[in-house]
Amino acid sequence: MKLNYKEITNLGELKKAGYKTKKIKDELRANLIEKIKSDEITFPGVWGYENSVVPELERAILSRHNINLLGLRGQAKTRLARLMVNLLDEYIPIVAGSEINDDPLSPISRFAIETIKEHGDLTPISWLHRSDRFYEKLATPDVTVADLIGDVDPIKAANLKLSYADDRVIHFGMIPRANRCIFVINELPDLQARIQVSLFNILQEGDIQIRGFKLRLPLDLQFVFTANPEDYTNRGSIVTPLKDRIGSQILTHYPEDIETARKITEQESKLDNRQSEAVYVPDLAKDLLEQISREARESEYVDAKSGISARMSITSFENLMSTAERRVLKNGQESTMVRLCDFMGVIPSIIGKIELVYEGEQEGSGSVAEILIEDAVKSLFQNFFPKIDKLERKDAAGPYDELISWFFDGEGFDLLDDATDKEYQEKLDSIVPLQRLVKEYQPDIKKEDTYFLKELLLWGLVAHKKLSKQRYTVGYQIKDVYGSFIRGL
Repeated sequence: MKLNYKEITNLGELKKAGYKTKKIKDELRANLIEKIKSDEITFPGVWGYENSVVPELERAILSRHNINLLGLRGQAKTRLARLMVNLLDEYIPIVAGSEINDDPLSPISRFAIETIKEHGDLTPISWLHRSDRFYEKLATPDVTVADLIGDVDPIKAANLKLSYADDRVIHFGMIPRANRCIFVINELPDLQARIQVSLFNILQEGDIQIRGFKLRLPLDLQFVFTANPEDYTNRGSIVTPLKDRIGSQILTHYPEDIETARKITEQESKLDNRQSEAVYVPDLAKDLLEQISREARESEYVDAKSGISARMSITSFENLMSTAERRVLKNGQESTMVRLCDFMGVIPSIIGKIELVYEGEQEGSGSVAEILIEDAVKSLFQNFFPKIDKLERKDAAGPYDELISWFFDGEGFDLLDDATDKEYQEKLDSIVPLQRLVKEYQPDIKKEDTYFLKELLLWGLVAHKKLSKQRYTVGYQIKDVYGSFIRGL
């Protein structure tokens, strides 16, 4: 039943309108049922979880469970929790002035009970929007019981001239103030064990304990916790009795395919409109960007337990666009297209998002980033051109012989990062065998994507040790692997 919150201002009008008290878990459940029946998307903007995490989360809400989202960083755990707000009623009534959002028909605080006793049906009512019913706390070692539950406020006691034995001297913490709301604790294992213990009764009975006061406040809360599996052993753990009181533990995961990862990156990237208008990004470049993250998650140099956040692809895409945009500004052009050499500009976004194992530290973060880009090129190369067999006979003819011979006979191929589009295209067009290979194996490629594909072919041969690439400060040079050595260059 929808109430006209603008016309209801006191308890009497609320009763007359037929309002009935509803627990937050019942509220979430009822609204979720309506969304499922009408075939609405319950968690919009979250991709890749349609057949895994979202159904489990919906089952947990239907079961009225407190929830723990367990997964590596960058797996949308907090986003899922925030989107649960959309399953709340648009407005709920509270006793005006209540610190803990007292339900006018079921007050629990001393303030609300005494106010209703004094004013009866004239008790003033205010309305709380669902956007204000979300509380979030990051668990850090310095969080105290007073922060979450509450403590005695000596200033309040002095101002009101009350004894410390009077419960009116209590200053409520975040959890009581989140009554009838969704309360999220991020990185739960980082919370000290003694603080986790203080949550036992709240989850089970709704009771809170502050100093020596015997309080029984049946708090109405939907708890959502997030945790990283790595933290279970590295920095802390969830104490067993607390874990036992959490109804559903749901495992999150990274996107299972490049298409899903691309949707997330394009949705979350913060781009200026002028960037989008001035820079054309081939689909292949977007796929390559996502492949870098996939390579990082499997790399021997990267700590897989730490995880590779989706934020790596997002910030890399932003840097990729800015690299191309900078070239437009320097050359005085109106537009440009992303080039493979522009991926050197995403290295700062990569090295800040990966945790290296010992072997990776020995290589150095910059070198590992370049290796990941090369591995991504190698993985995508075989989707467009014939696979290179490591065991091929030396005297056997191959599809790349003519191209490799072009480099053997010449002095190499130089390409500057800030070359104009005309110079860039002329350079690649000068390699005649390159054009033939693209035309033979990818005849349907879009014209605007042709040059990126040509670069991918060259970098792919470098990754397979058929050509060599030398990186300079302002560009790179590709040569035959052995030609320069034989010629004494």
